[in-house]
Amino acid sequence: MHHYSGPGRSIAFAAGAMCATSHPLAAMTALDMLKQGGNAVDAAVAGAVVLGFCEPMMCGLGGDVFAMVRDPDTGVISGLNGSGRAPMALEAAMLREQGLTAIPLDSVHSVTVPGAIDAFDTLIRQFGLLDLGAVLQPAIHHAEAGVPVCHRSAIDWAEFGSRLHGAGREHYLRGGEPYTAGSIFASPAQAEALRLIARNGRDAFYTGEIMQDMVDTLLAAGGCHTVDDFANTAATEVEPLRVNYRGHDLVELPPNGQGATALLLANILKRFDISGLDPNGAERVHIEAEATRLAYGLRDRFIGDSAGSKDRVRHMLSDETADALADLIDLRRAGHNVDQRAEALHRDTVYICVVDENRLAASLIYSTFWPFGSGMASQRFGISFQNRGAGFSLASGHVNELKGGRRPLHTLIPGFAEKAGAYTMPFGVMGGPFQATGHAHLLSNLVDFGMDIQQAIDSPRSFLDPMTGILSLERGFSDGVTAKLAEMGHEVARAPIGMGGAQAIRIDLMRNVLEGGSDPRKDGIALGF
Repeated sequence: MHHYSGPGRSIAFAAGAMCATSHPLAAMTALDMLKQGGNAVDAAVAGAVVLGFCEPMMCGLGGDVFAMVRDPDTGVISGLNGSGRAPMALEAAMLREQGLTAIPLDSVHSVTVPGAIDAFDTLIRQFGLLDLGAVLQPAIHHAEAGVPVCHRSAIDWAEFGSRLHGAGREHYLRGGEPYTAGSIFASPAQAEALRLIARNGRDAFYTGEIMQDMVDTLLAAGGCHTVDDFANTAATEVEPLRVNYRGHDLVELPPNGQGATALLLANILKRFDISGLDPNGAERVHIEAEATRLAYGLRDRFIGDSAGSKDRVRHMLSDETADALADLIDLRRAGHNVDQRAEALHRDTVYICVVDENRLAASLIYSTFWPFGSGMASQRFGISFQNRGAGFSLASGHVNELKGGRRPLHTLIPGFAEKAGAYTMPFGVMGGPFQATGHAHLLSNLVDFGMDIQQAIDSPRSFLDPMTGILSLERGFSDGVTAKLAEMGHEVARAPIGMGGAQAIRIDLMRNVLEGGSDPRKDGIALGF
């Protein structure tokens, strides 16, 4: 509970409906959509598309989407994988022959076909009450009229605007300079694209003139993308996975996302008496870091979009695997066998969750991967191309090897946490590779330390980076904790800015009340009525 004697915020309550996301305008959009007769899925999609203009470096029409939807009558959680695929003509061997060991972040070969629009369309058709055209109207308005740039977006624009090139500079810079806090970002070109989609459906994006603009731009940059690559794009229904953590279920999507990594982390952590530790002490940080090191090592060997993934995930989530990995953790010393991955990982995305008056719940995550994706945008409509393909491996025979038509390892993971008869909670923790650790950390805060959801979100974060082996700590950890971790053998660094962001809505099933939390590391809000 917030103490009301200093900075911070308390949890938000609502009896009707609620949205939690990283920008107030998107939260208001979602609630307005509910008042117009939509349900939680309509609202989540409407808010997500608006986020593309509130935080255009994080997400956009050229990105990917993963989502889960919980039916309030049956309790069944449905999953949707809306991630895009590599162009059919592109193979890892082609890039190896060019001397590459990894796909460059700004390369046209990093651009996978955008899956977001098809995912939005699928969600609306399967679960929504409105049509796609109605749901897109708020985003059309904000793209045309413009959105004041928030402080966090201005920080990211200043830091990463230099990544933009070609038409990306024309559409996402103002006079060649990044947008600043309080300035108005508008995208009339994308407003035109959204009008076409609203009028003609998802085919306007995948087979019409928007597609042609994207293909022409990519081919001019040396890409292998074809009309058929776009026309064949389709989101995939998937069955979520779950593990039990001390009487609470953590629910995640299966590969090609890293949800199984979060589940493995939870399995490892429950083998330790976490609740007996200081929640912000060196011992807890150390155990979480070591579990991350081991779980991400398995992730990088087992998770990809290829045959046999179910068997690999089954092995990852077995008790035998968790026991063996937990036994490898030395409670006094840090390990050092971090896998140095060639493929790129980063920390940028947006998340939105919505619960409506009927208690339909949506958990949705949306991203273009690195800030401004590949840095490229389509010439006419200004569609910012994701660089999710940089997450492929170029190693021959690797489970995540680049192949035409394959999806790369994804960091995006929407989540749910549940306790039968007590609560269900759509939630997400942004931050690229941190997401899996973030899910397990937030769940542990709730279960092991009895925090409310706002406290669990606010709590200081740490992360052992799987690429570098560096243990990053936020400012909330004391210098004494930092020194002790260094004595234990960790290479410790202070995070320059807060790690990712998080939102959650807890449905109290006994009181039928909604409790919302939103991360101060972003400019968002939990808002309800």
